[in-house]
This record gives sequence, C-alpha cells and structure tokens, in this order.
Amino acid sequence: MNHFEIPPFTDKGKAVSFGQTPGGKKGEAAKPAANSKMSMPTGPQADFKNSTTLGDGTHVAVTTVTGKKSGFTGKVWVWAPKEYNDPKFAKSGFPVMIALPGGAGFPNNYWMGTDLGLQSSISKWYAEGKSKPFILAMPVLNPAPDDKGIYWDGSDIPDQPKMGTWLTEDVPDLMRENFRTVKSRDGWAFMGSSTGGFAGLKAVLKHPDKFKAVIASGPDIVPDSSLWKGHDKEKAENNPELLAKQLIDKKGPEVYLAFQVGDNENNKKTLPDVQKFVQNFTKGPIHTSLRVIPGGQHNAKTYVPNMGEGPIQFISKVMEGPVE
Repeated sequence: MNHFEIPPFTDKGKAVSFGQTPGGKKGEAAKPAANSKMSMPTGPQADFKNSTTLGDGTHVAVTTVTGKKSGFTGKVWVWAPKEYNDPKFAKSGFPVMIALPGGAGFPNNYWMGTDLGLQSSISKWYAEGKSKPFILAMPVLNPAPDDKGIYWDGSDIPDQPKMGTWLTEDVPDLMRENFRTVKSRDGWAFMGSSTGGFAGLKAVLKHPDKFKAVIASGPDIVPDSSLWKGHDKEKAENNPELLAKQLIDKKGPEVYLAFQVGDNENNKKTLPDVQKFVQNFTKGPIHTSLRVIPGGQHNAKTYVPNMGEGPIQFISKVMEGPVE
C-alpha cells in the first residue's frame, strides 16, 4: 500500500515542518546573539508537502515558489539531515547546498528522488567526517521541458524567464525564510551535474560574495543555449571562463571549485574542456580540484558515489556549519 501511495499507508502529501518557525513559540531556541554566525528562519513559512520519507525519518518535501526577484514560479524540493532536529544543534545554523540536475530539470529535479542516494550519502559522509551536514535545496533548473533542445543555461537571458535570479536569489531566500542557516557565504554552495554543473559553476563565479564553493560534475564550461542569439554581451557576462578571469584580476573573494568528470563520458570534449579550465584558472582566489572517474559515464549514478572520494571533502574543509 505504501508503494502505491495509498493513504493511510503513506505520508506522501502530508504537511511537513522543519522544526523552528519564526515568532518564538514555546520550545524554540532563544534569539541568537547579535554576533551569532547563524540566521534564524525569517518567514514566511512555506507550505511544504512531503514527497518522500527516508529510512532515518527525514523528509524530502516540496513547495511551489513564486520568486519575488525573478517573478518565476517553480517547484523547490528540500531536505534537512537528521542532525537539524537534534537538540544538540537546536541553536545552530546549517550550511545549504543547492543541488541542480542535468537534462531538462523540469518539471522535476532528479536529486529529489532517493534512488540516486544523495541524501543518504550526505548523512553517511557526515558520519564519516567527510562532509558538512548540508541542507539540500533542489529547485527546477529550467522553466519548461527541453523537448526542442532549448534550455536556459541557469541564466537571465533577455526576454526569457530569469532563471539565474531564480537560482541565486529566490531559492536562497526560500531557505533563509524556512531554515536556520549560516549568515555568511561560508555556508552556501552549489552542486550540479551536466547543465546543472555549468549553472552551479557559473553561479559561484558570478556571485562569489554569496557562494563559496561548487561541486560541478561533467559540466559544460561555456554558455551554449540557442536562446543567447543576438545577446552576445549578456552571454559573455555568464561565461565561466570570463568570470574566472575577472575574479583573478579582482583578487577575490576566494572560491573553491571541485570538478569531477568520467573518463568515459559520451561527450569526449567534456574532460579536456574541464582540464583546460583547471589549468588556465587555478590561480589567485580560484582553488580547484579535479577527480577523473575511471570508467565514469555522464550520469548521476556515476557522480554521487564519487563525490565522497574527494569533492565533498574539498568543499567541506572550507565551509562552515553547523554554527551558533
């Protein structure tokens, strides 16, 4: 009955609350000190509905958000590790990882499914001392299917939905409204594969004041959506190679880019393109790591286990959380 999602044998669709809500209700943590590194949820509280309950009792939940800054309406799935509701961490802000899929990334974000093991892997890696206990935000990447080969490069392409603003402003705002988070950029990272890897890489290089790190798996290195036609200036403003050069010239802030690429990817340019980027731009404020996955293919099933073989440690060493 649970498999077929027939109530009362499943809790899918039930309201989910992630603990503390604004307003100082009984049992909540006291207001943090002025010099606290953590940020209490600001509200308004989102209407989260349960999508999946994991074996450890944690929930992947989903809500529909209309971004105040982008104007785009889309779904965001969220998950918090069991430590988030541990009394030991009741006054702590947690780091957030915005996880972006490859492919269309619409109408779903495939990281929200438990079949790829992202949530359980983060819990395992944290227990092993490899990872921070990240809260996950898993938004839709595109505003529509890519059935005509059209995608938006996680960017604000003129005359198109503002997907760059959605990913870098509205999704973080949702997390700040509903979770105890880290005030500084030291608690904010991206993770993505393929087109999602490009979007995460670009977001960190474009907004290093807001995000400190990314794990980019099998990413594109330059924007290549057909929707950029006639918008060369804006396309250049969303090019990781140009953004990396500007960041080096400005001498910071420092960012940490963890790449992983299979040596058996279907696009044979992916690995040499990433290797060239690492060679050209690992200097000054840009720190990189590259894991070449033996036999690795261009898919999430390759990327998740290998995140635990270097990339998650690389970014976790420089990120903060839980913090008080």
